[in-house]
Amino acid sequence: MKRVAVLDAPSNLGLAMPAPGVLPGCYKLPGAVRDNRLLTRIGATDAGCVVPPRYDASGWKRGDGLINAPALVEYTRRLADRISERLDAGDFLVVLGGDCSILLGPTLALRRRGRYGLVFVDGHSDFRHLGGEVTYVGTAAGEDLALVTGRGQNNVVDIDGLRPYVRDRDVVLLGIRDDDLYIQELIELGMPIRTALAIQTEGPRRVGVQAVQYLRELDGFWVHLDADVLDAEVMPAVDTPSPGGLEHDELVALLAPIVSDPQCVGLELTVFDPDLDSDGKLAVKLTDTLVDALAGRAHAGA
Repeated sequence: MKRVAVLDAPSNLGLAMPAPGVLPGCYKLPGAVRDNRLLTRIGATDAGCVVPPRYDASGWKRGDGLINAPALVEYTRRLADRISERLDAGDFLVVLGGDCSILLGPTLALRRRGRYGLVFVDGHSDFRHLGGEVTYVGTAAGEDLALVTGRGQNNVVDIDGLRPYVRDRDVVLLGIRDDDLYIQELIELGMPIRTALAIQTEGPRRVGVQAVQYLRELDGFWVHLDADVLDAEVMPAVDTPSPGGLEHDELVALLAPIVSDPQCVGLELTVFDPDLDSDGKLAVKLTDTLVDALAGRAHAGA
């Protein structure tokens, strides 16, 4: 199998400030995970860091579009370029965010290469977009699935004229909650969905295998992993923790057959906020989960 490379993408450009003057702390995720020896434990090479532009939401108001939109476009291009370099070198990428807006980078990189799918493992659908009862947008981290499937302001969703970066029917959603605001719309669009409850009922590994089989005819696929897919009891250190999520062992069982599949080209981890993990224990457990999920890939590529 391919060599594993870890790339930091510590961008918080897609989130609102949790309090006036307070920056979202998910940009510290890479440091927290690296400090728990991720690279050594999975036998990965260090692919460095794509440093994001300055966060500046000053003056933003409803109706202005996405917060930090120009910076998001700039960062997406640079992240996509770096990811392309590593894919050209034959690496399997583990990208450490950052908030969910970093998904724009890998999906743009893969859209340049061909037709790739997306396994979207998240506690929320992140499908907010204008239309119906939604009259304004703002945070790309809450709208990333909508953006990468071509729904949103043109300068963000149509970089290089490549809109959409992922087709609706090439997305598999895993882990959203049964009461997700956009679940009916997603079903009508034909996106396969397994909620967290369905994953627990049907069996995480079985659901993971089915996801891979669904995307089999594509050039490959990317995995988006938001830490809030975990239940709020075991992962409160995210911006929107929610009950009814997966346990750590269930997440490992779900991810293992997905990331070990030869068609999987990489994975990103997002939203974990070390500012909300005062003793560092949540970072330890999250790193353990990532290491266990990647075990098949790491051992095969060693």
